[in-house]
Amino acid sequence: MIVAEAVGRVLAELGVGTAFGVVGSGNFHVTNALVEHGVRFVAARHEGGAATMADAYARMSGKVGVVSVHQGPGLTNAMTGIAEAAKSRTPMIVLTGEATDARSNFHIDQDTLAASVGALPMRVTAGGQAVEDTLTAYRTAAGERRTVVLNLPLDVQQDIVPWHGLAGEVLDQMTAAQRVVAGAPSPSFATPPGARLDVFAELLEQARRPVFVAGRGARHARAELEELAELTGALLATSAVAKGLFRGSPWDLDVSGGFATPLTAELIGAADLVVGWGCALNMWTTRHGQLIGEHATLVQVDIDEAALGAQRPVGLGLAGDCAATARATMVALDPFGGTGRSGYRSAELAGRIRAEGRWQAVPYEDESGDGLIDPRTLTIGLDDLLPAERIVAVDSGNFMGYPSMFLDVPDEQGFCFTQAFQSVGLGLATAIGAALARPDRLPVAALGDGGALMGVAELDTVVRLGLPMVVVVYDDEAYGAEVHHFGPHGHPLGTVTFPGADLAAVAGGYGFAAVTVTGPGDLGGVAEWLKGPRDRPLLVHAKVTRSRGSWWLEEAFKGH
Repeated sequence: MIVAEAVGRVLAELGVGTAFGVVGSGNFHVTNALVEHGVRFVAARHEGGAATMADAYARMSGKVGVVSVHQGPGLTNAMTGIAEAAKSRTPMIVLTGEATDARSNFHIDQDTLAASVGALPMRVTAGGQAVEDTLTAYRTAAGERRTVVLNLPLDVQQDIVPWHGLAGEVLDQMTAAQRVVAGAPSPSFATPPGARLDVFAELLEQARRPVFVAGRGARHARAELEELAELTGALLATSAVAKGLFRGSPWDLDVSGGFATPLTAELIGAADLVVGWGCALNMWTTRHGQLIGEHATLVQVDIDEAALGAQRPVGLGLAGDCAATARATMVALDPFGGTGRSGYRSAELAGRIRAEGRWQAVPYEDESGDGLIDPRTLTIGLDDLLPAERIVAVDSGNFMGYPSMFLDVPDEQGFCFTQAFQSVGLGLATAIGAALARPDRLPVAALGDGGALMGVAELDTVVRLGLPMVVVVYDDEAYGAEVHHFGPHGHPLGTVTFPGADLAAVAGGYGFAAVTVTGPGDLGGVAEWLKGPRDRPLLVHAKVTRSRGSWWLEEAFKGH
């Protein structure tokens, strides 16, 4: 077989079940090889959408994401999605043709381009190396949680490959790497040295108000973290990307950071020990550090030693897998005697968490009126209507806090948040990838009008795939973040405000059912769609109030 066919076959035999992309001449043969060997190929309408679909699919399926694009402009079109995946340490392989002849109008320095956004460039160099080069790309993506750009030079794709099949030991190695992606690291995964565990155990023993904040790197460790929290009396919170991880626990504070409820901010701010588990502890999760009390001890646990203290200084850094480290810490706690320390927990506090622990319980003044609906009222109404078994994807923009805070999710598999690069326009593609990874749940895409129009071509993909998706557009006829950031200072806003667009009609042209919402009574159209048969996706065009910015917006702009 030729190189292009061998690359597709190897990835198929390694268990890649779904790939995304836009096919051009440079990736035509490798894409067909994927399909021939049993991989489902999802054709996107834009390479940027394809990359983000693959990213979201990897996050929610526990498999390596694969995206296939044309050389040159196919890769440049995909770069924003690739940057998001690379910043999020998503295990993903980008298959791209490569024009190595400098005279080709498709020629660019693809290695430098990939490296500039944090992806790892690799290349198939010859027919005799094609199998090993593909295995290396997969092993790196899975085992190191990296986004790999695998260049397929046009003059190499036709080389003959001596195919001998994949040895059983190779497949075993790849299975071990895949376990990392799926969040099931082997029991032999590293734990911190015993002396550092003893220090951690002593900190937990001394703490009177401990809080655990779990991130994406701890999504596989719920049971271990809950058990350790029970022993030490810790409260439980998450970063935004791990929202839902502790759902159902009476000690679940939901999301830490800019999306934190007033109660969560109060309790984390008063903690004397904050432990980040697989969590970057970045400016969003800590409100630029202001959420962490002045006298609190900060501990960080991460499988990547380079991540320890990278975002902010920590009192103790522990390099190790979160689940394995939690188990080892429980053993280290034994010499300190006893179990069931009360820590931060009390019957009174449990009652407060039940009463105040969700945004739906926080009072507000409804500003709906004059043909516009308050986005809080809109989102609470949708939360009441939509089935609990949902998977929510959120785009970036002024609106994004409302679905992130007011739409509840059943667990950590219910929220897909492609926000490491903070790009507007990725939300719809995120929802498509997440929906294909979890077909058992109702997919919900929450978009602003700016992001919806940036990614509008993928409405066709939703219809073509027959996804029973609910797309909610929070329409303020503007790039609202800029309006509310610059407007109060008297700057002209003509560059960031737009005439109204009939987004319901646009969606209808793609084959969606659609409702326009200008007040709470219009949500009846959503209720009717939910009754069935749901044979078309639904777009909810919500015309939202726009007199003020989101209350988390000021915090967000501190990072700009």
